[in-house]
Amino acid sequence: MVADRRYTSRVIIRARTVVTMDEPPIENGAVVVSGNQIDDSPSRSSPSRAARLCRAAPAGSVVDVGKFDEVKTRNAGEIVDLGEQALLPGLINAHCHFDYTCLRGKIPPQRTFADWIRAINAEKARLSPKDYLSSINEGFAEAKRFGTTTIANLTAFPDLISQIHATIRTWWFAELIDVRAPKHANEIVDFAIESLGRARSEPVLSAAEGGAPWGLAPHALFTASKNLFECCEEIARRENVLLTTHLAESREEMEMFRDASGPLYEFMKGIGRPMDDCGNETPLERFLDLIGRDGSPNRPRAIEVNRPYLPWIVAHLNELAESDFELLQNAKGQFHVVHCPRSHDYFKHNQFPFQRLHSLGFNICLGTDSLASNENLSLFAEMRAFQRSEPGISPDEILKMVTVNPAMALHGEKMIGRIRPRLRADLIAIPCGQGGDLFGEIVGFEGQVDSVMVNGKL
Repeated sequence: MVADRRYTSRVIIRARTVVTMDEPPIENGAVVVSGNQIDDSPSRSSPSRAARLCRAAPAGSVVDVGKFDEVKTRNAGEIVDLGEQALLPGLINAHCHFDYTCLRGKIPPQRTFADWIRAINAEKARLSPKDYLSSINEGFAEAKRFGTTTIANLTAFPDLISQIHATIRTWWFAELIDVRAPKHANEIVDFAIESLGRARSEPVLSAAEGGAPWGLAPHALFTASKNLFECCEEIARRENVLLTTHLAESREEMEMFRDASGPLYEFMKGIGRPMDDCGNETPLERFLDLIGRDGSPNRPRAIEVNRPYLPWIVAHLNELAESDFELLQNAKGQFHVVHCPRSHDYFKHNQFPFQRLHSLGFNICLGTDSLASNENLSLFAEMRAFQRSEPGISPDEILKMVTVNPAMALHGEKMIGRIRPRLRADLIAIPCGQGGDLFGEIVGFEGQVDSVMVNGKL
């Protein structure tokens, strides 16, 4: 595909195989992408199927998909032949921090999670706003090179967003911490919302349909107060935005909340955090209590009977007690889960409980996390790492974890995650061989992606 180009009418993209994520791969397939929605049906004629679809699809959307020979008879437009390539939906990274792209290789694995927090805080203290801008822009460029077309990006600096041109579809989450100033939770959230509001004029951002392309991210139970979580939920109800947080990430987080002990407990106590919420519950119990979703059975629900239900995107969920799985029986469908395999390996966390969460019906996605605990922003590498830890999961199911599943988590299933008429033309192409294991080849792909289309633009 030719770089830096938006087609003014329709383009027919032919590939050896089209992987729609809706049906079996289409051999000798083609995808038609709309440009300016021209309906070139003859005057006074009944519009063709493709023309009718084109009228309904915004510019930069998929108009038609199918066998190449059939598609080209239904559509007029320039033909781009990708040759022996597989055409896929663009990949979706469900959890990342571009703020820290510049910290690649800066922090070797630490003895404890608390030590890692100290190390990243020391590195952050050396960075200026200019450094963060450069880091975020570098993150966008690298993610796109690896075939990512949508990102859920957490930033501690929402005031910088208006200075950034996002080159891929982006849900910005303002990462919020009030551990040193819990009385100012409302002001912290208000500042983030004001900053995010200024950023919504960004063209790629405004392409999100069905809701605002931003959200709030109270960082974690140990750094965000009860008031901050409640404030974020109130904003989410009012503005119809998404929420995300880090939860049950480390053994030390479990020790802190359940046992009131351990390195993280001592670290947080040492910086002045109130610790009266420790020693009674697991992190999951504490989270469910905070958001009023049937947490500890010995505590009353904080949720009003008619209060709207707000799904969260929960990153990690590595450390769960047996009692937590009993709670999760009733919590299924109440939040989405993001697993970051290579960051997980970096920290040497306990085995991610994929099988048990999956059997309970949770929607599980993959993310890269930040380069403060990873080597690059490749979701293909994340799929391979996940496959090594879960060899029994089929490659096509793994591919869903970076396409269909995160689209659902972002409430974007009517826009991204599949190749389907009326969905956005976020597409990537990678080489495919003559073997019979197409999805295995896709998961096993290494290197950068040369052909990337975002919103119909190459």
